[in-house]
Amino acid sequence: MGIRMRSGFCFFVLVFLCLCISGARTASSQSRSPKNVQVALRAKWPGTPILLEAGELISKEWKDFFWDFIDSWIYAESSGSKSSSAKDCLDKILAHGRALLTEPLASLFEFSLTLRAASPRLVLYRQLAEESLSSFPLDDEIISSTKNGPDAKSQNSCCWVDTGSSLILELSELQTWVQNPDAASHAAVHQLEVFEFDHVHPDSAPASQIAVLYGALGTKCFDKFHLALSEAAKLGKVKYVVRSVLPIGCESESSMCGAVGAGEPLNLGGYGVELALKNMEYKAMDDSSIKKGVTLEDPLTEDLSQDVKGFIFSRILERKPEQNAEIMAFRDHLLSSTISDTLDVWELKDLGHQTAQRILRASDPLQSMQEINQNFPSIVSLISRTKLNESIKDEIISNQRMIPPGKSLMALNGALIDIEDVDIYQMVGLVHQELSLAEQYKKLKIPPVIVKKLLSVLPPSESYAPRVDFRSAHVHYINNLEVDAMYKSWRSNLNELLMPVFPGQLRYIRKNLFSAVYILDPASSCGLETVDMIISSFENNYPIRFGVIFYSSKSIEKIEASGELPVSDVKNDHEDISDLAIRLFNYIEENYGVLMAFQFLSNVNKLRIESDSEDKLEMHHVEGAFVDTILPRAKSPPQETLLRVEEDQRLAEVSMESTMFVFKLGFSKLGCSFLMNGLVYEPNEEALINAMNEELPRIQEQVYYGQIDSRTVVLDKFLSESGVQRYNPKIVAEGKAQRKFISLCSTIVTPESVISDIHYLHSPETMDDLKPVTHLLVADVDSKIGIRLLHEGIRYLIRGSKNSRVGVLFSSDEGASLRSLVLMEAFKITTSTYSHKKGVLQFLDALFSFYDQGILVNEASESDESLIDKAIQLAEANGLPTKGFKSNLSGFPFESSRNYLNKVNRFLYWHGIQHGANAVITNGRVFSLLEGSTFLSHDLHLLESLEFKQRIKHISEIIETIKWEDVDPDALTSKFISDVVMAVSSSISARDRSSESARFEILSSEFSAVILGNEDSSLHIDAVIDPLSPSGQKLASLFRILSKYVQPSMRLVLNPVSSLADLPLKNYYRYVVPSTEDFSTNDYTVHGPRAVFANMPLSKTLTMNLDVPEPWLVQPIVAIHDLDNILLENLGETRTLQAVFELEALVLTGHCSEKDHEPPRGLQLILGTKNYPHMVDTLVMANLGYWQMKALPGVWYLQLAPGRSSNLYDMKVDGEGTQDTTLLKRIMIEDLRGKLVRLEVAKKKGMERETLLVPSSDDDHPAYKKGAPSSWNSNILKWASGFIGGTHQSNKGETGSSEPGARHGKTINIFSVASGHLYERFLKIMILSVLKNTHRPVKFWFIKNYLSPPFKDVIPHMAKHYGFEYELITYKWPSWLHKQKEKQRIIWAYKILFLDVIFPLDLEKVIFVDADQIVRTDMGELYDMNLSGRPLAYTPFCDNNKDMDGYRFWKQGFWKDHLRGKPYHISALYVVHLDKFRETAAGDQLRVFYETLSKDPNSLSNLDQDLPNYAQHLVPIYSLPQEWLWCESWCGNATKSKAKTIDLCNNPMTKEPKLQGAKRIVAEWPDLDLEARRFTSQILGETLEPQEQQPQTKTPTSSSSEGSESKAEL
Repeated sequence: MGIRMRSGFCFFVLVFLCLCISGARTASSQSRSPKNVQVALRAKWPGTPILLEAGELISKEWKDFFWDFIDSWIYAESSGSKSSSAKDCLDKILAHGRALLTEPLASLFEFSLTLRAASPRLVLYRQLAEESLSSFPLDDEIISSTKNGPDAKSQNSCCWVDTGSSLILELSELQTWVQNPDAASHAAVHQLEVFEFDHVHPDSAPASQIAVLYGALGTKCFDKFHLALSEAAKLGKVKYVVRSVLPIGCESESSMCGAVGAGEPLNLGGYGVELALKNMEYKAMDDSSIKKGVTLEDPLTEDLSQDVKGFIFSRILERKPEQNAEIMAFRDHLLSSTISDTLDVWELKDLGHQTAQRILRASDPLQSMQEINQNFPSIVSLISRTKLNESIKDEIISNQRMIPPGKSLMALNGALIDIEDVDIYQMVGLVHQELSLAEQYKKLKIPPVIVKKLLSVLPPSESYAPRVDFRSAHVHYINNLEVDAMYKSWRSNLNELLMPVFPGQLRYIRKNLFSAVYILDPASSCGLETVDMIISSFENNYPIRFGVIFYSSKSIEKIEASGELPVSDVKNDHEDISDLAIRLFNYIEENYGVLMAFQFLSNVNKLRIESDSEDKLEMHHVEGAFVDTILPRAKSPPQETLLRVEEDQRLAEVSMESTMFVFKLGFSKLGCSFLMNGLVYEPNEEALINAMNEELPRIQEQVYYGQIDSRTVVLDKFLSESGVQRYNPKIVAEGKAQRKFISLCSTIVTPESVISDIHYLHSPETMDDLKPVTHLLVADVDSKIGIRLLHEGIRYLIRGSKNSRVGVLFSSDEGASLRSLVLMEAFKITTSTYSHKKGVLQFLDALFSFYDQGILVNEASESDESLIDKAIQLAEANGLPTKGFKSNLSGFPFESSRNYLNKVNRFLYWHGIQHGANAVITNGRVFSLLEGSTFLSHDLHLLESLEFKQRIKHISEIIETIKWEDVDPDALTSKFISDVVMAVSSSISARDRSSESARFEILSSEFSAVILGNEDSSLHIDAVIDPLSPSGQKLASLFRILSKYVQPSMRLVLNPVSSLADLPLKNYYRYVVPSTEDFSTNDYTVHGPRAVFANMPLSKTLTMNLDVPEPWLVQPIVAIHDLDNILLENLGETRTLQAVFELEALVLTGHCSEKDHEPPRGLQLILGTKNYPHMVDTLVMANLGYWQMKALPGVWYLQLAPGRSSNLYDMKVDGEGTQDTTLLKRIMIEDLRGKLVRLEVAKKKGMERETLLVPSSDDDHPAYKKGAPSSWNSNILKWASGFIGGTHQSNKGETGSSEPGARHGKTINIFSVASGHLYERFLKIMILSVLKNTHRPVKFWFIKNYLSPPFKDVIPHMAKHYGFEYELITYKWPSWLHKQKEKQRIIWAYKILFLDVIFPLDLEKVIFVDADQIVRTDMGELYDMNLSGRPLAYTPFCDNNKDMDGYRFWKQGFWKDHLRGKPYHISALYVVHLDKFRETAAGDQLRVFYETLSKDPNSLSNLDQDLPNYAQHLVPIYSLPQEWLWCESWCGNATKSKAKTIDLCNNPMTKEPKLQGAKRIVAEWPDLDLEARRFTSQILGETLEPQEQQPQTKTPTSSSSEGSESKAEL
């Protein structure tokens, strides 16, 4: 009873408070009512149909599912079931997709569909459709109906078939073509390409004529075309490809569900929005009023079930619905009264621990974490009053002994994920990859516990590099540091390695730590020059042991022609100069010592250089050098010795053994090679020092841990641990990026697959053993290289291998010769029937040898009978029963062999291998053999060794522990287990994941961790997370999404900062996630997701930032309010501030490298399509060889720019160690993750010594002159501008339209940046002041990232009216460069960090002018000023305002010492000589300084100003005369009259608001302001209200803390 009375009393008090608050707020209800913020982000491209997106997503599971989905949809549509809304259509599409999938893949499919993840693929198809239509000279009727490409509807253009030779729009025309598709193939208009992402009908024959259907599922024309082409594919007549495109205007031709999502704006999800509390120490808000706005959809309904200071308002409203307004007013009051951006020090102390406790004790910890860190300013006061549990605090502090406080980490199934760059698209891709593998492993009957273990296997480290074991008697060492007398004075203490030394200083220790061995032909110029380098390094006392291994190129050719040549068969070749030089070297070494032997080769090189034969070495050079070398010590005439040595058989055999050793090592094709302790490098002096520096840390580490001591033979230790017996650059490819892997798992589980038909061969007496390594030899039996590959495979088994087996896939065109079919059949009989027999390998060796040497060499056309007889004869000779051969080979059905070839070709095609190719597939790793390449049995041993050690061994050990329960015991053979190892290892290697991991298990989790278990899940997430951090805000949302759709097990260890000095989060955050609720239940509209901030603080100034995936480049397109300075109490009657952003482009990034050289700084790249090859351009930075360009989804082509770049360099073809070059690099962007491209270039032959950047002769003669014949145009084509993002909006040609006279002369380029309405207002005034005082043409360059939509609407009209050009530019912050968090500091960084890459490459010079600056002079004077060869020109700070002496920090302390008498310059005005800037790598140097300094939060307080001043010792600055910049804060009034520009510097002493200071300081400012505002109002259709004489100076009611604004520009 008492409780009920107390409850009733509380409710009475609540109602009373509501009534009081409601009455008090009546007068100001409009201005003080709760305000919301709503944000949406649209794609640049129009919406794409959900139905087509579903097909693309389904195909990721299994390519055949795409066709199953199409057929099931067509069948369902024909049955007549109708849908009445977008939500009904979504449900119907999901039902069709889910029918093909199992959980949780089906749930992930649903989320991916609502995320619109496949929309970019459809945009790519649209681009290909445009290119398809543009390839044909269409008649007038078709041209008129397709004038806008695929985005125009006509009677027949909603679907068409491209055959390469014709464009088919009618079904009857298609049916005619299908009858004889090859007839018109010779008249091809353009070459059709089939890409990896294309959907090829599973019944298509790979070699058939290609037919590409452009159309959309859901249209009648698609159904008809699809049916006809499917039938033709089944008959083997065509290779049928579908590219899903619904042309704009064809929506009416589609079913209602087929058009859902098409045409309307595509709202994206998967990004974050923050509203940060802004420091307003300097008042930087515009006092202009908002005249009119736009109305978007209302925000989502507020969630009233959330706790607000102990009240659940949904329940209160249920009890008192009639008092809705009063109760909601009370709720609004509570919400607005809880905002806090400051706490007392004692309240901050345990705030992190209190937050962790609140999360851990919540019923839904993930939801609690999200609510706390995304609304932190509103609930921080409540959290600070939480009573802390000491157990939680103690465990957190204990864990922080092993991990830094506030550090966040995350791993999915053991593999670390970079939380700085992670986004929902990446997470969905990684999760999908893991779930797909788990599904495949379950089909292999692998138990769930083992599945989890397998999914946790990490790929090998990319830093792993095998060493070539070259140890043999064929190495000739010139020195031995441990023995030779010349090194006796050196110290032998290895601990000296751990002592610090000056950079570049060598450590002289008497130990063979570094063994540099060169492999060379002593008759080549490269070899002889290398010998001279060795002698020079030896004489200069390098602490390295030098050695050489010799070979003869001519002998190598003989070995390759006839197989391995027995040494006993060696005959003296008197014309082989290399062989003679090796023999003479060996003779001198044996009789006179190694030093004289090396001197002999040096003398050979000397005679070669002195003769007129240039590089060509002749026999008399070698003989003459021999005589000259031994003459001083010879006991008999040297000529007689020479004759005797030339005939010495023993020396000839030693020479051949050395050559054979090099051949087996694999270096015979590489010219000169250099090994440092077995690691391979280029053979030059620069590489020698680099190799030693790279090896040193490895040796130091092992010395430190006692693994190397004075008794250790370092070379033996390294080579025994990681040595391989052969080197093949294609096999030992650096990094996974250069290797190709295919998954064989799905093939294994598919019945009647080509893999399941293989009968494997084994080394003798190992047939019943488990074979973890499987080599599949793909051999074209009609090619010599294919037969050689098979031959070497048999030799490999004969030599013996305990861990591997060999299978063969015969590959050939359909026109395989009869002799090839006989060989295939003989091989099939042998492996299927006699593989257990003792002589089977010898028989196959003899058979392949016969084919290799007898048939293919002389092309003898023997009859089938003679071939069969020969096979039977060889079988009998090797002890195999001949009866089976006779019965099966005589009259075998050739048609079955041809069907088998088609089956193999289809398998190869699906895995990206061309039919007729020759390749080795080792547990999924594809190693292609090119024509003319050599592949030996030794290479198979190398493959086995590397692959087993790096990626197969651990997997095999896990699989061997399986207790198979659902498998028939009779099926548990060694073949079954070997198949499983092959399938699992191939699929694990084919996935994309990090090789890094962390030991999460060492962290305690009893009290401080969120643990969500799910035994049935194959996904496990480990994370260490600081919930009160920016990464914690994003991760909390990602964890909730994953928990909802795929239910992984999670272990989240909370790691907040233990002792806080300030609030860790000063922002509100929303992560935008789509859902099925975005699909209308009333019509066919898809609204898309949006961020909704409900009940935001009214009197706090907020600034909006977007947290988008790394590759996204976004800009606001709808926003009438100032998103930099959001003050919601100024909204008036408007309840919701709304903003719409646009995904302008995806950033294509890359790293360019040149082997064994620094990145090619300044290399120019261009990007475009087939039809328009030059649409975007950029240059390569020295920093990591980084480059970036903007693009949208599509197929793009990257190439070197015409001019010096393409004259000096070639692009290298992707692949495993290939040396081939290419003119174009194809890049496909088919998702929202952008693309990271690895580009390798090489200098052209003869250009090795040329430099890319040619220094200019003087300041006024730049290396790149605009319009010069050698320059190249970087302007984007107008139509392409809109296509890739609309960056070029210049208004060339429309100059002087409203000026008294046209402007003439060289254009002056002026660069500026502004953010917020106030600074945009200043920017317009600056523009006017420049134009009124400058007589030459002017072009303005604005960084578009932060410009508001109204400004971008006005600037084209302003340019036209006042007669100037402009261009909007941008550059995405590189992921590797230390990021700034605050918007103001990011803007400062853009002023200085990217000057070399943000402007077109043909721009010579640019002037930066601050937005709040007034120009009073002709800027041509500054533009033409000679900068004395310096890349930058700034004005020094003036010092005649003595009141500010206490603020001149550069005259004391660190800055005084660092500047060493140089002036400290102001950054409000500066000139950049871009040619000098690029030529001297100034941008690269500034970024290096920035990266070093910016990690210290106390450095670079004024980033754009401190950085160039700090770096001016290396990046010199030309100091401009003082009158070029005057500002009241630092300069006295005495010099104001001479000022050429006036800057409205912030005054750190008075902190006077900008507007107030502008009107007071600059006499002409009010008139310029009035003119600019009148023009803006006229363009925007607004009425200009009279402005007050004094600007409004009302400040926010709450105190503001110190922040970035307090450090604003001086």
